[in-house]
Amino acid sequence: MGEPLKVGIVGCGAIIAQYLASFRKLEGLQLVAVADLDPARAQAVAEEYEGVRAVSVDELLGADDVELVLNLTIPAAHADVALKAIAAGKSVYGEKPLAATLAEARTVLDAAREAGVAVGCAPDTVLGTGIQTARKAIDDGLIGAPISASATMATPGHERWHPNPDFYYQPGGGPLLDMGPYYVTALVTLLGPVISVIGAASHTRNQRTIGSGPRQGETVPVSVDSHVTGVLVHASGALSTLLMSFDAVKSMSPSIEVHGEHGSLVVPDPNRFDGDVRLFALGAEDWETLPVSAGYLDAGRGFGIADLAATPQGQEPRAGGALAYHVLEVMESLLESARTGTAVGISSTVNRPAPVELSRLGTEVPAVQA
Repeated sequence: MGEPLKVGIVGCGAIIAQYLASFRKLEGLQLVAVADLDPARAQAVAEEYEGVRAVSVDELLGADDVELVLNLTIPAAHADVALKAIAAGKSVYGEKPLAATLAEARTVLDAAREAGVAVGCAPDTVLGTGIQTARKAIDDGLIGAPISASATMATPGHERWHPNPDFYYQPGGGPLLDMGPYYVTALVTLLGPVISVIGAASHTRNQRTIGSGPRQGETVPVSVDSHVTGVLVHASGALSTLLMSFDAVKSMSPSIEVHGEHGSLVVPDPNRFDGDVRLFALGAEDWETLPVSAGYLDAGRGFGIADLAATPQGQEPRAGGALAYHVLEVMESLLESARTGTAVGISSTVNRPAPVELSRLGTEVPAVQA
């Protein structure tokens, strides 16, 4: 792999801990700098991670030894930070979504193309053994031609545990834009791109009560729909039913099911990197747990960056900007359909990312297939 990719992180909130855990075991990545609007948070990271310096955001973006900027800021700042990094000649990898709006996401991709730098975006959970084993089962024909899928995320709301849940209920938030990227990215990975959607949405109450932390008991206003459902029409002809809710209490349904002519699959939670894949084949008497057969072993957040680093120049990374853009358009279009009551066509498309062979990232990474 040659020299490791040198990475600087902007944004040192809670999610950074998961990325740092991966960075410590990924030989293809070297963390060199961190920055945050709160300098104390950046300094705390630098003090516990040897060889990393805490700097201002502008210093990090201008640093000669930073080749890729990992953008862990809030969604409203994703495009601004990405565009500044690209203007400085650096590749970018961001937390989901790619940007707060599709228009902003388009400016990021256009700027990166003109600058000749790469764009990657979470979620990279689809590169783990859970989703990849399910994909291999589909590609190997274990369920025959895919007919449909269902994806369900039901929770009574993040305010029950999050001390500052305000942004989940403001424009750009809601269950679809918050959790939908995991599910829609998995559905596109399994079944291919989406060509049209139809959606419906609602909300049960106009305010939420914070359940923990120093603001416990305080209420926050709800200005977005907190229950979204819809149907995705894939280019392959398969139909996916999506339910994302901050209103429902719990679901017994698997996170994702995929049904085909010759069998059905239970797919693990797309917010995780692993999990059992179960098959009920036509004529079988019970579910069968499939052996782990594809994906990065022991993966965690940040593996998409290592995969990007191993992607030949000019090829789209598996957790790339084109996929993130398509997923964002699907989600925005679902919300538009819910507002208008009509089906909405999807103008973008994307190739299914190359499958990940069963492997362990470190000294050797499988090449991305054309």
